[in-house]
Amino acid sequence: MAFADRLLEAWYKGHPLLALLSPLEALYRKVVRGKRERFLAGEGNIYHAPVPVLVVGNITVGGTGKTPLILFLIEHCRQRGLRVGVVSRGYGATPPQLPWRVRAEQSAEHAGDEPLLIVQRSGVPLMIDPDRSQAVRALLDAEPLDLILCDDGLQHYRLARDLELVLIDAARGLGNRRCLPAGPLREPVERLREVDALLYNGAAADRDDGFAFSLKPTALVNLRSGERRPLDHFPVGQALHAVAGIGNPQRFFNTLRGLDWKPVEHPFADHAVFSAEALGFSPALPLVMTEKDAVKCRGFAAEDWWYLAVDAQPSPAFVRWLDEQLARLLPNTRQP
Repeated sequence: MAFADRLLEAWYKGHPLLALLSPLEALYRKVVRGKRERFLAGEGNIYHAPVPVLVVGNITVGGTGKTPLILFLIEHCRQRGLRVGVVSRGYGATPPQLPWRVRAEQSAEHAGDEPLLIVQRSGVPLMIDPDRSQAVRALLDAEPLDLILCDDGLQHYRLARDLELVLIDAARGLGNRRCLPAGPLREPVERLREVDALLYNGAAADRDDGFAFSLKPTALVNLRSGERRPLDHFPVGQALHAVAGIGNPQRFFNTLRGLDWKPVEHPFADHAVFSAEALGFSPALPLVMTEKDAVKCRGFAAEDWWYLAVDAQPSPAFVRWLDEQLARLLPNTRQP
C-alpha cells in the first residue's frame, strides 16, 4: 500500500501515530484561520466580480462528486435562461499560458482532466488558472455571462463569492475531523457552519444540516467510437477491469458492483496519467473507467474500453432552495 493510501486509511479509520502530527496540525489551523479572518475583514486583494459567483467545494482532501454537480448546475442554470461560465484551478494542467480557455478539442495535458470533461460534456465557457480571480476576469472579458461557477474554490480567498456549496461524502464523512496533516480537513470543521448549503453525496435522504444527492449511472460510452450503450449492455455477473484515478476510487467500484458486475479493481492516484501499457491487464476482459479518466485515454483506447457516464441527482428540496437563491441573486431568472 502506498504512503498516501496508508495516510488516507489512518485519517478515516484511526492510527495512534497521528498524534505525532498534532504540532503541524496546529500550525496549519493557524494559517488557514488567519486567511479566513483576513478575507472576512476585507483585507488583501479580493476580487468582486460584477456577476454572482457560486463556489462548489469541499473541506476534505479527495473526491466528493464536484464535477457531476457542476454539470448539473450548468444545465439547471441554462434551463432558467442564465448564461453560465466555469472557472477552475486546472489541477495537473500545463497550458501554454494562464489564464487558459479550455476547448473540447484540447488535450487533458493542456486543459486538465476535470475541466476538459466539463467542456466536452456541456460546451460551457471555462477558464483555468490557479488564481481563480484572474480566471473570472478573463472569462468575463471573453463572454457575456450572468453567473460564474467556481470549481473547488472554497479556500481561494482572493475571490469573493455569493454562494458556497460544500460537498461531503456521506459514507466516509469527515474522517477523524482533524486538519491536515493529522486528518483530511482543509479547514476546521467549524467552517461548515458558515457555508450556504451542504450536500451529502450518497445520502438516502436530506439531513437536518444538508441536502442529499446521488450519482446515477446512465450509460456506457465506448472510448474509441463514442457509441452509447444502455447499462444492460453487460449481463449480470460480467467480469471486467475497473479503472479509477479519482479521489475515492472505491465509490466507483461499489457503483459497478451495484450494477451487478464483477469488477477487478485497479485504483490509481487522483489525476493519474495513464498509458496503454499501464492499462494492459490480464486476463482479457472489458475495461470500464470513469469519465474523468476517459478524457486522458481516448488516444490509445482498445475497442472494448468504456466509461460509465453518471449524472448528479440532487434532492428536490435542494433544487427548490437553489431556485430561490438564483431568483434572489438574479431577479430576471426564468422560473420553472
